[in-house]
Amino acid sequence: MKIAQVVSTFPPYRGGMGNVAYYFTDELVKLGHKITVFTPFQKESLKEVSFEIKYSKPFLKFGNAALVPQLIFCLSGFDIIHLHWPFFGGAEFVWLAKKIKKHYPKLVIQYHMDVVASRWKGKIFKIYNKVLRAKILKAADLVICSSYDYINHSEVKKIYEVNKDRWLEIPFGVDQKKFKPLPKKAELLEKYKILPPEKIILFVGGLDKAHYFKGVSVLLEAFNLVIKDISDVKLLIVGEGDLKKKYQNLAAELKIGNKVVFAGRISNEELPNHYNLAEVVVLSSIDHSEAFGLVLLEAMACAKPIIASDLAGVRTLIEVGVNGFLAKAGDASDLAEKIKKILTEQELASFFGQAGRKKVEEVYNWEKVGKKLEEAYLKII
Repeated sequence: MKIAQVVSTFPPYRGGMGNVAYYFTDELVKLGHKITVFTPFQKESLKEVSFEIKYSKPFLKFGNAALVPQLIFCLSGFDIIHLHWPFFGGAEFVWLAKKIKKHYPKLVIQYHMDVVASRWKGKIFKIYNKVLRAKILKAADLVICSSYDYINHSEVKKIYEVNKDRWLEIPFGVDQKKFKPLPKKAELLEKYKILPPEKIILFVGGLDKAHYFKGVSVLLEAFNLVIKDISDVKLLIVGEGDLKKKYQNLAAELKIGNKVVFAGRISNEELPNHYNLAEVVVLSSIDHSEAFGLVLLEAMACAKPIIASDLAGVRTLIEVGVNGFLAKAGDASDLAEKIKKILTEQELASFFGQAGRKKVEEVYNWEKVGKKLEEAYLKII
């Protein structure tokens, strides 16, 4: 099959949606399909990939939204168009092309998440969703989600309930050969000045405005409570973005700056080594802009206990008391208590880690995901 993956961001930009599109593409290529990725122009690009990437120069760009009307003319001749939503400035033109063109390819929409905002942005999104989102989703031959749990608590629940036969749940996967248990790397311990008694709480995620929902401020407040009871601990924050300075200032205000390490952007090759520095990995997201949490799978694959906010979709990855804990979203005190429990109970932490590794081996496998995608595509063609 000839398949177009249409997505607003793509590696090397760090973001869950682009990473999912990358792994979908990689697995489908292995199955013998020809894939072209359509994504807005970005400063960095991937080199030496086994598929074609076409970068569209946006007429206008705001955050991860990019106005690319040229998509109307680019997507003919494919068997499948796989659109990753949200893609403001791109999705509308994919939908428009499907409306006006005859013999248009089958349209698959990957519904990653609701888009949540406050103030004027929230008003704009509300109007957009009312006018266009439903139309775009209804135009799809198939809508794929990472979990029905998320959709049942989502803004699109009513659309789903009317057309359940055109929705399909396919959870994401993790590269289990790349992300695996490894010894703590001595060079990294030295780089981050981590002394042997110190335990590491790890956060991995974007620190830009597009990822405001990651809840880094909540995590910093929780960490401030943790170190009141546990002194030999550090918080390692992996990620980069325009909110980094804000978080650094908050750490300074809380007088925990000497205990918080901002590692910046880490290469894909070094990321597994960073997971393996940790005693616990935390995803402290604050609202349903977080729909799944690939970092949790990566942590589980490295046999690390995990703590995540009790949010629809995200919670499907955690069996409470088996591979980790859920904390109340936005509640620094609750998060701190869960972190302290894992840091002080070594046997429990080890049990969680091993159970998490077993779970990804059994369920969250990119190869299986690729085959499920292929089956879904063939069914609608």
